[in-house]
Amino acid sequence: MFKTLYCTWFCFTLITFSVSAQSTENYINAYAAHAQTLMRSSKIPASVILAVAIHESAAGTSKIARYLNNHFGIKGANSNHQIRSSYKDYPSALESYDHFIEFLSSRMAFRTLFDKYDQCDYKNWARGIQRGGYARSRTWAAQIIGIINRNNLYQYDERPEAKPGQKLKL
Repeated sequence: MFKTLYCTWFCFTLITFSVSAQSTENYINAYAAHAQTLMRSSKIPASVILAVAIHESAAGTSKIARYLNNHFGIKGANSNHQIRSSYKDYPSALESYDHFIEFLSSRMAFRTLFDKYDQCDYKNWARGIQRGGYARSRTWAAQIIGIINRNNLYQYDERPEAKPGQKLKL
């Protein structure tokens, strides 16, 4: 009896993890190109943009992502009648991504990040966004960095080419 119960639990856990990993992979495939476009115009690493969206929207499966197209947990008015929420709604997920960049670039708390860090410095961007007050959790930046590392999201950050004889810091 115990062995059967344990095997059932183990299989369920394995399937759940596999589905979760697959949905995260699908999410990354769906939004990586747009995150890179935003990175090129804003200098915020695509890895950070994707990781914040994955974290805040549970890879697009959260209620606010599904009903409000809000992938970043940004609060504001909404006109959705399906759920009551204090989160802003967007016509599309891509507009949520666009607004995230606008949100960071328009707030004084984040402006210094654009001068201090480039599009390859995902760790300092994550820590700076946390210090700027984006999230209340003390472990938020570590969680974002963990998502980046687990999913190899840094591969979407376009690193500048080295000049002959020059070493790049990574």
